[in-house]
Formats: sequence, structure tokens, C-alpha cells
Amino acid sequence: MLNETLAPAALPPGLRIYAVGDVHGCDDRLAALHEAIRRDAARRPPVARTVLVHLGDYVDRGPDSAAVVERLLRGPPPLPGAETVNLVGNHEIMMLDAFDPRSAPGAIGFWLDNGGAATLASYGVEIEDAGSWERVPREHLDFLRGCALSWRAGGYLFVHAGVRPGVPLDRQDPFDLVWIREPFLSFDGELELVVVHGHTPCAVPEVLPHRIGIDTGAIYGGALTGLMLEGRRMGFLSV
Repeated sequence: MLNETLAPAALPPGLRIYAVGDVHGCDDRLAALHEAIRRDAARRPPVARTVLVHLGDYVDRGPDSAAVVERLLRGPPPLPGAETVNLVGNHEIMMLDAFDPRSAPGAIGFWLDNGGAATLASYGVEIEDAGSWERVPREHLDFLRGCALSWRAGGYLFVHAGVRPGVPLDRQDPFDLVWIREPFLSFDGELELVVVHGHTPCAVPEVLPHRIGIDTGAIYGGALTGLMLEGRRMGFLSV
């Protein structure tokens, strides 16, 4: 069982949450982390409700974005009986914009410059062959369109990037939820809820009184990190 420490917020009794940081096409890492989460849950006393939260950025830069989306869409459940919440990241937004003919000019180039070429390659798409873009399954795009911007439980808010300090949580700009870095990262005050987020890579998980960052740069050679929350306890799993 993983080492546990005091968490900065609490969950109601009977609820256990596992949150997963930015995957970026690293399907083998995601499979390994799912297995580590399954083993951890099996060693613990049963609870009434278990939720697995993926924090977004499933695609781009890594070699197996197509496999990651397929795993999340249809793969075997890492925790039988658990609920799964899939949040949208800025890389999913860029990908969806690139596939939307109504998007502003430059959306395709912007995505490709930010790792989209690796995603297309994972689907067997040739960038210059417009017809081959149809190899990206509509089901995958629909799945990404259906990902939520945020999810709340107990004293926590789960989002991809963060929130804008000073703005009530129910009035946050969706752009900030998937893109923000500053002034969120350097903020040292109080927020309505403790924010669990990814988006900004760090060498090890960042735990502050108002936020927990778990993007540990899997695509850059770091670990893929999972966070376990239960009651007033927390612990980390990594692969």
C-alpha cells in the first residue's frame, strides 16, 4: 500500500478518488498506472463509491494517442464497479479545433506545432493527405467532445489546468480551466476548494494548501502520476 500523508482537504466518508495526470499518448504508462491503481484499491477496505478521474491531455507528443483514446473509450475498466470521469485538456481542445471546419484559420497549424503530428501518425494519417484524416474515428472525436471541464467532490475541484484566483468557481472562464498557468501557479492565498490539476509539468507532485499538481512530465521522461484521496488522507502512485 502506498505511503499516505495528510491531505489539504477532505472527502465525505465512503468515497475514494484516484486522479491521473497528463498522459500525452503514453498508452503503456497509462495501462501500467491503471494496474497499479487496481492493485492499490484491491488492498484497501471496500468503500461505497470509487471514482477514477483522468485530468486531460490524453493526446499529442507521445507515440500512442489513438491507443490512449481507445483505452479510455472502450478499454477494460481499470477498477470494476468504479465511476470514471474524463476531463478535457488544452490538447484535446486544439485537436477538436483542428477537426472543426468552423475554426479560425491556423487551428490546424497551431495543433500540429504543439504535438498534433504525433497524434495523426498514431492514427496512420498523413498530414498532407486530407482524405487520410478520415482515419481518425468519429467515435474518438465524439468522446473527446464529451469530456467535462471540471468535477467536484468534497473539498476538491478537479480541472485540467487550474482556476483564476479571485473569480468564483461557478463563474470561471472555460479557457482558464484548460489553459491557465499564471496567476494560478504563483498564487498563495485561499481558494473555495483545493484544486487538483495537471497541465504544468513538475518533477514531483506539487502539494500546497490550495492546489495539488500531478503532471509529472511522463512525455518528457518523468513519471505518470496518480493521486489517491480518501477522507483526509492522500498518497501517490507513479509509473
